[in-house]
Amino acid sequence: MTSQPATQLEYDRPAEQLTPSIRENETLFRDVFHNCSDILFRPIQIEEQLKLMIIYVDGLIDTATLESIVQKPHLFQDKLQGNLAEQIKKEAAAIASTQSSASTDDVIKAVLKGNAAILIDGEANALIVEIPSYEKRAIQEPTSEVTLRGPREGFIETLRVNTSLVRRKIQSPRLKFESMVIGELSQTIVSIAYIEGIAEETVIDEVRKRLGQIKIDAILGSGYLEEFIEDSPYSPFPQVQNTERPDVTAAALLEGKVAIMEDGSPYTLIVPMTFWVSLQSADDYYERFFYSSAIRWIRYVLLIISLLLPSVYVAIISYHPQLMPTNLLLSIAVAREPSPFPAVIEAFIMEFTFEALREAGVRLPRAAGSAVSIVGALVIGQAAVQAGIVSAPMVIVVAATGIASFTIPRYNFGTSFRLLRFPLLILSGMMGFFGIAFGILFILIHLVNLNSYGVPYFSPIAPRYNSDLKDVLFRAPRWTMHKRPAFTGVNKERLSSSPMPNKKTNQDED
Repeated sequence: MTSQPATQLEYDRPAEQLTPSIRENETLFRDVFHNCSDILFRPIQIEEQLKLMIIYVDGLIDTATLESIVQKPHLFQDKLQGNLAEQIKKEAAAIASTQSSASTDDVIKAVLKGNAAILIDGEANALIVEIPSYEKRAIQEPTSEVTLRGPREGFIETLRVNTSLVRRKIQSPRLKFESMVIGELSQTIVSIAYIEGIAEETVIDEVRKRLGQIKIDAILGSGYLEEFIEDSPYSPFPQVQNTERPDVTAAALLEGKVAIMEDGSPYTLIVPMTFWVSLQSADDYYERFFYSSAIRWIRYVLLIISLLLPSVYVAIISYHPQLMPTNLLLSIAVAREPSPFPAVIEAFIMEFTFEALREAGVRLPRAAGSAVSIVGALVIGQAAVQAGIVSAPMVIVVAATGIASFTIPRYNFGTSFRLLRFPLLILSGMMGFFGIAFGILFILIHLVNLNSYGVPYFSPIAPRYNSDLKDVLFRAPRWTMHKRPAFTGVNKERLSSSPMPNKKTNQDED
């Protein structure tokens, strides 16, 4: 693990060195931790003299292990061989990772990270003992990325647990975790994960550079990092993938991508990201390729419906009624007769109401949220139709659009299309199909001009990489995917041979 220098902590006093006097060192640290009730100072006297001072954060260390380290030397002081400092170091080194430091800044940072600092009278160095122990969430199935056949484990808020989940899936020394500290006050540990020889060096260097340029007081979630490291912050489309799944992270690393893991967040960021990754689900790779390819195409169709259906309906009703069959047009005209609003205003009212119900369902407690969103949609929709505020066909169109939007696997990617739906509605209400064509053209131009860490966002369609199309337009059989994506570094070979299942060969072996 390669460590980057931590952000310098700022105190009212300049950085100092410890002295051999335990009283002076205690006074210094009590001054620094003034009014910090969770920082404990535990003195230990031997022969009625203060010999040890232990400093730690209550609730962040394993107190039982600490007792076994510091009690033996002074309880059996008549049997000690050598000085007290050496005995303490031996006891600690046998149980936990230890290091010595004479810098007050190093000791302060170590204590705040959940380590114990032992001050010994007559020693100008503090012994830092790594014995962290704090409450953490159990490993559970991610709620934001549900799978039917894949693993049921997800990341939690503890960095070392998350790195171990990835290490279990890629048991190779080429899997690297580089750590750095970001946040002047939070001192958040961020780990950069990649596979040496597969990930492109330029991408790794760019990740290091962008993370190193972040100067902020605290990092409290992966969303903080994402806003600092994406290429085009004003684009509605996300350029950094996030996931709670270790298997998705491991698969991305094997494709040559770089993962950014943060202590305190269950979400891992993955770069580079392309448009098509957001439309792929973990189940696409656990089910048979026929089924996965069919579902993927259904997802593409539903994506287009979620973006364009309300706009197309408004354009046809307002500007191009001749495109509809006569019977259907007459039915819609009869249904819309009581409505006092133009079709575009109807669409805005219903879309806004639908988004409000969706947001209410997310923010309310889970039991109440689902009831409010479902019952609210039924009651409000039915009441609005009966009151003549909106027409029944518009309710059907908005409901179908909402259902289609739920099929997009990535929440933040689906949000992009939810936002783009409104400007397309305006364009369709102003110019009909010409407005829709103009809006789609603008979106496509924007997509082909986006980049994520040097990788074209719309690749492998634009620019086209024929070898990568096996995992975009459809999910090809795994035994045909010989190459990693085009942006991979030196080692592009994923499958050395083509072990295609051969029924005849199997019968011969029997």
